[in-house]
Amino acid sequence: MQRRIFVGTWNVAGKSPNIGLDLQDFLQVGGYSDIYVLGFQEIVPLNAGNVLVMEDNEPAAKWLALISQALNEPRDEVDDSNVSIYYKESRSTSGLFSQKSSFKVLSKNYSVDNPLVKTCNCEVEACGVRRRTRKPGEFVDSGGSASDEECYSMSHHGSYEVRNNGKYCLIASKQMVGIFLAVWVRSELVQHIGHLRMASVGRGIMGCLGNKVDRVTYLSASMGCIAMSMSLHRTTFCFVCSHLTSGEKEGDELKRNADVAEILKSTQFPTICKTPDSQIPEKILDHDRVIWLGDLNYRISLSYHDARTLLEVNDWDALLDKDQLMTEREAGRVFDGWKEGKIFFAPTYKYWHNSDAYAGEMTKSKRKRRTPAWCDRILWYGNGIEQLQYIRGESRFSDHRPVCAVFKARVDNSNNGRHRKRYSSVGAGIPLDEIMPQRHSFYEY
Repeated sequence: MQRRIFVGTWNVAGKSPNIGLDLQDFLQVGGYSDIYVLGFQEIVPLNAGNVLVMEDNEPAAKWLALISQALNEPRDEVDDSNVSIYYKESRSTSGLFSQKSSFKVLSKNYSVDNPLVKTCNCEVEACGVRRRTRKPGEFVDSGGSASDEECYSMSHHGSYEVRNNGKYCLIASKQMVGIFLAVWVRSELVQHIGHLRMASVGRGIMGCLGNKVDRVTYLSASMGCIAMSMSLHRTTFCFVCSHLTSGEKEGDELKRNADVAEILKSTQFPTICKTPDSQIPEKILDHDRVIWLGDLNYRISLSYHDARTLLEVNDWDALLDKDQLMTEREAGRVFDGWKEGKIFFAPTYKYWHNSDAYAGEMTKSKRKRRTPAWCDRILWYGNGIEQLQYIRGESRFSDHRPVCAVFKARVDNSNNGRHRKRYSSVGAGIPLDEIMPQRHSFYEY
């Protein structure tokens, strides 16, 4: 069996989105996929409040709402002439949302029944369980916490019940300071997902708090990764969203290599499988299929002037010959055995605000000038994965351009007569207007 996986990564430069940021064009590259893996970096401003005190999860809630809108309320199913009316009417549905609990409310609202998805589904005895359904408003009243008694029933041959009317359900989301990972799947696939676990590894002061508190320190605090592990039928998947050490000084690429090595070494998923002979992986490289996405921050080993000369004639091959990630991979110093698709797009960093011009063109300060680079990348590891597309988006929202890849992954759906768990998702959509500060194309912002 083949499943289609969309993977997207975007460093959003600490900017919180508004309701007008339309993600549909980006998420529907080549049509709809079965699984959507979306990773963000610098989802919040990197300041002392977010790094050292309490992280702001309001932007994460807004991104979840926009993603759900793009996947479950596509424009071709909505009368464009009534878009403004739709948002106007949404305002009347108040009371379901409060800023303090918005992320918890939305993640619960869009999610499947998490306690079940996270359990082992290698082999299940036929049984029946009854649980009480909760309305979205109840999550707010209880401070966003969900009871383990949320509801659902199943029988030996019963079908799973989907209480979310959308085509896609959120199965996992996690934020670590500026890094945010969200994974969505088609509703009908939820019943085949199990062993869902999350792990995170901090680098910089996330791993060991230092004394220097400045922009560089805040940026380093956002470094590290969030990883998600799951089984789909009898095939294991791992998705890693990372933000590696920044900098374009000579030798900075070695720090990024060290980040990757530490992430691979330190990422450990908890053991939840109850089957004695099970081989559910606990390390990243033990999975059948692995996809790594993020702002990897590898630069081009050229001066700004030389890089600009090649950019002006679109000589990607000459630029890629100096790409640090390719150089380090070919030398076997990082991502040994991993694959990356051929790059046919311009460097994704660093752009001037709301412009198609690279930042170096708009500043006279050599200290602030950044050589354009392919910082934002997607790689994969393991057999049974074929990349169909590898492109970048053209949104001007950030100083990075978003990057996405579409994969076709082989999935083993043989069950050897074993029963599978049945899952339910909860809640109906909370109106976007209740959450977010109006509508244009993703490619026009």
